[in-house]
Amino acid sequence: MRTIEREIVSALIFSSDGKLLQAMKDPKKGGVYLDCWHIPGGGVEEGEDPVHALVREINEELGLDISPFIITLVDDGGHGESEKVLKDTGEHVLVKMRFAIYKIMLDKPASDVVIKLHPDEFIEYGWFTISELHECKLTPPSTALFARLGYL
Repeated sequence: MRTIEREIVSALIFSSDGKLLQAMKDPKKGGVYLDCWHIPGGGVEEGEDPVHALVREINEELGLDISPFIITLVDDGGHGESEKVLKDTGEHVLVKMRFAIYKIMLDKPASDVVIKLHPDEFIEYGWFTISELHECKLTPPSTALFARLGYL
């Protein structure tokens, strides 16, 4: 099996009422950690600045423009690996990922934030308090991240 290395940027997007946005992948569409809640984000393209990649990915996946908000790097020590089926070719590959996690504080409560999920990315989203995270099935890298940040 071929191995691919990816730099992944993800966002801890908090509403003004302190809730964290997470999303669930569609298992029929492929990808990694299909049955877990994800911190939204994605891969950095060659030559792309990580913050620009984050703004692009969040806009593509959630229809949410985070560019007006302060984007702060909170963790760059995460890594993970998972098998993935490439959408273009159907090839099974091992993806080794390095994660850079940023925090964004929105200026609205969760109930007022408009999310438009991209149908090829996510099928569901939810807003969670920090105390609810232990009840969620999280990706292994999210579990490690949340432990490092003191959320779990």
